[in-house]
Amino acid sequence: MAEKILSCFIDEAGDFGEYNHHSPFYIVTVVLHEQSDSIQNQIDGLEKYLTDLGYPHHALHTGPLIRREADYEELQMEDRKKLFNLLFRFARKMPIRFFSAKVKKSECNDTDELESKLTKAITNEIQKHDDYLRSFDKIIIYYDNGQKPLKRILNILFSSRYPNVEVRKVRPVDYKLFQVADLICTLEHIYLKIELGTFSNSEREFFSNPHDFKKDYWRKIEQIRI
Repeated sequence: MAEKILSCFIDEAGDFGEYNHHSPFYIVTVVLHEQSDSIQNQIDGLEKYLTDLGYPHHALHTGPLIRREADYEELQMEDRKKLFNLLFRFARKMPIRFFSAKVKKSECNDTDELESKLTKAITNEIQKHDDYLRSFDKIIIYYDNGQKPLKRILNILFSSRYPNVEVRKVRPVDYKLFQVADLICTLEHIYLKIELGTFSNSEREFFSNPHDFKKDYWRKIEQIRI
């Protein structure tokens, strides 16, 4: 019988620095994909679309797309939305689920408290889905090692709980599901900011208003939450 393997693609929104009202939360998203469900055809299709649009082997970054930054600063709204929606539709069609852990940074007095609260939040999410996670022979964690405290938390929490865990450092450009984790982190962060009444000007320009954001994006991505 083939080994049953679960891939976990993990990305974060926020950082361990001081509180900033533009980024009031620290969010960790874990995208779950059972390796027995092949998605190669869908990946090839997405790569073809991106190549046709002039972005061969490109890692889509949703925050800069919304804010018209980095690789996208020369793009008009129509083209930025086209790229964003391409990844969004891809995510919704995949045989994946996700969960997220969230910490409100204004409730943390320092980095140590943020790390403690984040560890607890991720632990709570893992515990909710423990039976599912234990049903696999092997769990592979994919993370880009972007933030060392988060890398340490992930290594400890998964390796201490499950017997066969492998941690791989990834380049975002090489894994479309890592880019999906980035997308979901971005959507989670915007939703939480709406709840605080801090929908930014760039988000308003991109999504029109909170109601349309929730209707067109948030409620649809919520359907694949585990």
